[in-house]
Amino acid sequence: MSGPMALEPGGTEHDTLALRLTTPPARGPRTDQHTLALRLPGTGPAEDAVNALAAELADRIGPAVHPYEVAALLEADGLSAEVIQERYGHPDLFSLATALYERVPRTFPDPAPVADPWRPDHLRCLLRGLLFALPGLAYPLTAPLWHPGRHLTALITAAIVSWAWGQALGHRAHLRMTAGRRAAARTLLTGAPLGAAFATAAAAVTGGLGTVTLAAAVQSLYLAAAGILLVLARERPLLAALTPLVAGAAPLPWWEPGPALRAGAALLALLATLAVTGHALRSALAGPAESAGPRHPLLRSLPYGLFGLAAAVLVLLEGSRAPYAVIVLTVSMGPAEWLLYRYRGLSVAALRATATPRGFLLRSAAVLGACLLAYLLPLLPAALLTGADPATLLALAATLWTALLLQAFGTAWPAAAICLTAAAGAGAAQLLRLPPGPAALPLCCGAAALCLVACVPALLGRPARHA
Repeated sequence: MSGPMALEPGGTEHDTLALRLTTPPARGPRTDQHTLALRLPGTGPAEDAVNALAAELADRIGPAVHPYEVAALLEADGLSAEVIQERYGHPDLFSLATALYERVPRTFPDPAPVADPWRPDHLRCLLRGLLFALPGLAYPLTAPLWHPGRHLTALITAAIVSWAWGQALGHRAHLRMTAGRRAAARTLLTGAPLGAAFATAAAAVTGGLGTVTLAAAVQSLYLAAAGILLVLARERPLLAALTPLVAGAAPLPWWEPGPALRAGAALLALLATLAVTGHALRSALAGPAESAGPRHPLLRSLPYGLFGLAAAVLVLLEGSRAPYAVIVLTVSMGPAEWLLYRYRGLSVAALRATATPRGFLLRSAAVLGACLLAYLLPLLPAALLTGADPATLLALAATLWTALLLQAFGTAWPAAAICLTAAAGAGAAQLLRLPPGPAALPLCCGAAALCLVACVPALLGRPARHA
């Protein structure tokens, strides 16, 4: 081996350490010498300046993945060619950037924490749970006036139609909300009275004309108005409108208010609800004109209506066995909505904390289990206190919550199909007295809950659904 070998790129700014190796003579007095040269970085003023610059910019150079990023950084700082040559001893910007990039080890800090985009409104979720349950006070308040037990079938029919129509209309209005509140308000103004008319007609067909039809019309009219207010996020005005109903029903266990006060409190609550609804619609319609937005076919809202139909049937079947269980389920819809938001927020956090699809799938399954458990655990003592069968109530609650979760991500047809199958099976077993008899409802709800829980990781366990 002969001649110098540079182990690092050299130049005039580098020192050279030369080692001469002597080979013993093979013959004669001549001695062969070989030289091994190691070039070491210099320690002059230019190198010290480069080291100081690297230390100064270490936190900004560390995340760079290429010297060109360092060059862009230096250029943004206004480093001129003269300074690079005179102070740092490099011929150009890219040479200095490469030297800095090699001196600073790579560091990739975690991104700064950001606010949860799905942080729920705690008060709003609590109010919605109360608002779902408070209208039920109208039945014990007005029961002596029209004897609802004689016309229960007509009222149930009207409630089922209103529930199914309200679910489909609510989804349709939220789709139109992308074009603005004015477009959503126009959809509600057209669809809500139509739904109330259909529900009243269904009650008239089932129970005939008379007092029961008037009661079904009042029920349907209130449900339509309340649906409008909930879609437009007017929970507080709706709560204020129900104050006469609460005031009239509160003293019933201790005092008989009489027919006039009973009818007056219910009528005043209805009129207040209609007035608040009219004001909310007028405010939304008075807003500025907006773009037409994308057109959505009506069939897109069909699975939401079918789910509403199935949910109404399942809840009413449970209510026929344990009436107070319906109150428990109704009040629990507020925490259920809160947990839907928490699932989405925790899923986004899991997406940021994982690097592989399998890791996200496992975290997503854990989030599902935690949210479902948090929803079902408080219902267990509630079922025992109300005399309801815990297995049936928990299975029905799990079915409703997981179906709502799938719907929140736009996956509505699987939820609708599974819930309709469960409702049809349980309803046929009860109406036709088919086996397994009373066990049909918990079995159907349990099977539906298992199918829906299996659908959630399969359909929502992909990072793309949460990005």
